[in-house]
Amino acid sequence: MAPKEMAVGLHKGHKVTKNVTKPKPSSRKGARNNRVKFIRDLVREVTGFAPYEKRVMELLRIGKDKRALKFCKKRLGTHVRGKRKREEIQGALAAMRKQQQQQSQQH
Repeated sequence: MAPKEMAVGLHKGHKVTKNVTKPKPSSRKGARNNRVKFIRDLVREVTGFAPYEKRVMELLRIGKDKRALKFCKKRLGTHVRGKRKREEIQGALAAMRKQQQQQSQQH
C-alpha cells in the first residue's frame, strides 16, 4: 500500500485502498458463546467444585501458587491446562471474596 503516488523510493507505487477481509471462522476457535457460558456457569453452581479443585483452592488461599500449579498440572496432564485451571480457580476465589464483602456491607 503506497501512501503517495511516487515512481521511486520507499513508498513508490499506486495509491490503493486496502481490502477489508472478514475474520476466518477458525479464528473463533475456543471462544465461548453466551449460551455455553451460561450453561457452564449453571452446572458449576449446581455441582460445585471437584475434590481436586477444592484442594487447589486451599493451596491458593494459603498463598502456595506454584504448588497449586504443580498439583493442577499433575491432575490435568499439561502445563497450559494447569495454568488455565489455576486462573479459573483464582477467579472463583476472588468472586467468593467479593460476594462475602458485599454481604458483610449489607448487614
